[in-house]
Amino acid sequence: MIVIYNLGIWVYVGLIKLVAFANPKAKQWVKGRRNIFQNIQNTVHTEAPIAWFHVSSLGEFEQGRPVMEAFKAKYPAYKILLTFFSPSGYEIRKNYADADYIFYLPADTPRNARRFIQIVNPTVAFFVKYEFWFHYLNQLNKKGVPTYIFSAIFRSDQLFFKWYGKWYRNMLRFFSIIYVQDEASKTLLQQIGIPHVVVGGDTRFDRVTELAQKSKSFPLIEQFSAGQKVVVAGSTWESDEELIARYLIHQPTVKWIVAPHEIHSSHLQKIKNLFQQKALFFSEANEQSIQHCQVLVIDSIGMLSSIYKYGGVAYIGGGFGKGIHNTLEAATYGIPVVFGPNYQRFKEAVDLIHQGAGFSIHDEQSFNQTVDSLWMDDLLREKAGRASRLYVDSMQGGTQKILSDINKIL
Repeated sequence: MIVIYNLGIWVYVGLIKLVAFANPKAKQWVKGRRNIFQNIQNTVHTEAPIAWFHVSSLGEFEQGRPVMEAFKAKYPAYKILLTFFSPSGYEIRKNYADADYIFYLPADTPRNARRFIQIVNPTVAFFVKYEFWFHYLNQLNKKGVPTYIFSAIFRSDQLFFKWYGKWYRNMLRFFSIIYVQDEASKTLLQQIGIPHVVVGGDTRFDRVTELAQKSKSFPLIEQFSAGQKVVVAGSTWESDEELIARYLIHQPTVKWIVAPHEIHSSHLQKIKNLFQQKALFFSEANEQSIQHCQVLVIDSIGMLSSIYKYGGVAYIGGGFGKGIHNTLEAATYGIPVVFGPNYQRFKEAVDLIHQGAGFSIHDEQSFNQTVDSLWMDDLLREKAGRASRLYVDSMQGGTQKILSDINKIL
């Protein structure tokens, strides 16, 4: 099986290099790993102990962030080394102030893993959610480095639970403790003989609560939303934006704040063509122009988590594609959360629906009906909003759980 795994890594890297000529993200993936070991060796030269945190992308970074920051506060003698797999995380957070060193993770080959662990020499290692890299975990295990994964979630359709998944199951034994989000994940792991499992929750709940407490204020957006029915649509894709554009025809009294998932020039031009004179880009807004638009388009990065507080309802994009984006950033403000049909892989979305705080739509008709009902029925909207807030409050504490256990070892 290890031959197949190594071949898969080799093929993946080869394909990334092949498409890098035409794909900007693939190009960043390749460019970011060029001379990576030389860069690491030239940068990481300290006698201080190192805590290595590895995340896949931006979403996993947000899950790892509260643990990193709490770790840094509790163990100031440690240096934090942060690695990313994906350019979409690295390029946005490469200047993150609370990490001492930030790099791309070299591809998971035996040679790369040995070399990386030898140079970095971590005292403790943390992986977030879905990151299972055999050679890195194997090297950490051989070196006796305490290794943890947190905010992990497991499903019965994963390779670990297949009849042919024994090799992958053995990878889980490299972890000192596996912190899972729920009891269902713990049960699945125990059924395949993995005993070192603790229900630690999802550290994103700690993160979104902190974000809400430290949220920024935007006077222009406050002016736009004051006394109005406002829906904040976060991380939208074209299919989401088309639904919103048609909704404006159906219901012109509701205002929208739209924060697209991608804000490159070609996508913003499509948004401008779609909404036409109804839309205003935030970068072009002033006190006069913002009074006359129905759709405020956020064409800047880093604002969304603070903007949800200006809405009475939130719509989360991505549900008509690979899957919805972050629902918790909206739910923490105590507002109902609406999203598309592809949400089943996201535990928090399933939970929000069960709590009466989340609403899934599957087409234009259900979209219109759901948004309308939340605005026409004040009791429904207020009840759903309270359920959102209570759900987020009830799920906090994962970070402290992890840190209290780590303290016994460090």
